[in-house]
Amino acid sequence: MKRVIIGLSGGVDSSVAAYLLKKQGFEVIGLFMKNWHDDSVTISNECPWLDDSNDAMLVAEKLGIPFQTVDLSEQYKERIVDYMFNEYEKGRTPNPDILCNREIKFDVFMKIAMELGADYVATGHYCRKGTIIKDGKEVYQLLSGLDNNKDQSYFLCQLSQEQLSKSLFPIGELTKPEVRKIATELDLVTAEKKDSQGLCFIGKVKLPDFLQQQLKPKEGVIIEVSKDESIFNEQILKFDSEEEKLRYLSRKIDYNVDHGRVVGKHQGAHYFTKGQRKGLAVGGTAEPLFVIDTDVYHNVIYTGQGKDHPGLLKKALFVTNDELHWIREDLALSTDERMEVKARIRYRQPLENATIYKVESGLYVEFDNFQSAITEGQFVAWYIDDELVGSGVIS
Repeated sequence: MKRVIIGLSGGVDSSVAAYLLKKQGFEVIGLFMKNWHDDSVTISNECPWLDDSNDAMLVAEKLGIPFQTVDLSEQYKERIVDYMFNEYEKGRTPNPDILCNREIKFDVFMKIAMELGADYVATGHYCRKGTIIKDGKEVYQLLSGLDNNKDQSYFLCQLSQEQLSKSLFPIGELTKPEVRKIATELDLVTAEKKDSQGLCFIGKVKLPDFLQQQLKPKEGVIIEVSKDESIFNEQILKFDSEEEKLRYLSRKIDYNVDHGRVVGKHQGAHYFTKGQRKGLAVGGTAEPLFVIDTDVYHNVIYTGQGKDHPGLLKKALFVTNDELHWIREDLALSTDERMEVKARIRYRQPLENATIYKVESGLYVEFDNFQSAITEGQFVAWYIDDELVGSGVIS
């Protein structure tokens, strides 16, 4: 009998995943990961991880599977929290959920599971795993979940062949309503529970409060840049090479305070991210203001009116070699090769047509249509049909 260790988060998805594995004849053990101790930054006085671990325990009891809690808060702080602060200080916007999967659930957690004699690790993610034989070798595929509203393959875009080989995603074939229905029929305590909205496993944390503990507030100005500003109008129409064109399309505009006018003050550029609309507290504009760039060195926020402001829209982005990752290593491009793909730059964004181009120093992703708020530090993931084949950090 194969042994599967499932990360029980205290939510409905992992609860039903555990049930399905048991039904399929696996020996199932539930493990709850405690990733956080510092309750001073959670929003309410409820203690989310206590409630969650309690719910996870009740589910394990109901399903008749062994259960224990593992404390990963030290590794979490090191690999996720410290990384986030570093990225914010650099003026980049990290994605803690993707990192949590790569570094914690499918690395630290997986190693613990293997030490406990597991053959596989399972999670309640809405995605599927495929296996194909290529050149006599097994190759694993990460496929999107069948529920289009809930597909979570994007969050797993940094997994490796090795990690996928030991992973199971029991609810990938189901829709969220089907999962809730099963939980209700089993009378699981998590059946009606709302989806968690906090940082991965930390619970309901207000990101600015969380950041403020480490990144001290400092007052700076908010500049509004008009869409008619000349920096948006430079037209270079002749390029000597494809790479030169892509470099131009993905370039970062260098704003300075002379490009616009001061419209307000803020408490720290590192609390803001590109495309952000809330929290600027500047009124009186015809269209809402969006953050088009942040300058953490000079502590300035650049904004523009309306969501079609040219400062928000770009057709291409770049990923450096050391932040480029192929789940399907057998499909990795060599220099000067290109591939037509579908890509997304954030979770729940519909897939967009794009072409990826490999150059000496990294990889360009060129979209057919303009993308809004391509943000440094976030992940771009590319797909062939419903298979996620690679990803990278937007540089």
